[in-house]
Amino acid sequence: MPNVELEILADIAEAAGHAIMDVRARGYRVEEKPDHSPVTEADLAANAVILRELAARFPAISVLTEEGADIPYENRAPWPRLFIVDPLDGTKEFVKELGEFCVCIALAEAGFSKLGAVHAPVSGATYVGGQGLGAFRRAPGVSWEPIAARKVPAEGLTVLVSRSHPDQRLQQWLAGKPVRDSVTRGSALKFCMIAEGRADLYPRFNQTHEWDTAAGQAVLEGAGGSMRRMIDGRPAERMPVNKADLLNGPFIARGL
Repeated sequence: MPNVELEILADIAEAAGHAIMDVRARGYRVEEKPDHSPVTEADLAANAVILRELAARFPAISVLTEEGADIPYENRAPWPRLFIVDPLDGTKEFVKELGEFCVCIALAEAGFSKLGAVHAPVSGATYVGGQGLGAFRRAPGVSWEPIAARKVPAEGLTVLVSRSHPDQRLQQWLAGKPVRDSVTRGSALKFCMIAEGRADLYPRFNQTHEWDTAAGQAVLEGAGGSMRRMIDGRPAERMPVNKADLLNGPFIARGL
């Protein structure tokens, strides 16, 4: 069973998921941020739920959220712990009426993801985990069950590819590797697919932010997998968080 903190994060992520689905049901407008990425009322509604609930349950821990990411590094660098939140990861998939969006909440400590919760509002599934704590999945009406990353099957790798951000460099990097299948998915649900043993590899060369990956990283690490920076096409050290630059460079997420 998940520990108490993971249970709380799961409940908060699910509450945010309900807010997203309420907005989806009644309709919404799509607006554009300064970086030209989309934002909707659903992003803001989920963000409000998460901020309210985190403040009530963890009042001493600061929050870095996609919808309020303009916190100077000198202010957040001293934080020993912080929440890293993407209230609606996969807004493009949400707008396209695809089910591949999720709520992501991570608790970071000493510069790395410690705990994470990822909730998929359409399926109702919630994933939680953390390094040394295991990883778990809860489906609607079903109790928590442990999940684990798998060893690469003899028939080859199942590789996950971003739906909204294809990259020619990925195809070049995969050339010559034993790829059995390539599966397109949106959002941090790719981490969860590896964590539950449905895929093996998620290499990423183009841009992501910490809030896109921190919760998924924690779930994957709890399941026995890893997320590492990629340097010169090779996996290097564990991916850190709360960096001066919140952009991630190339990385590889993988199972066993």
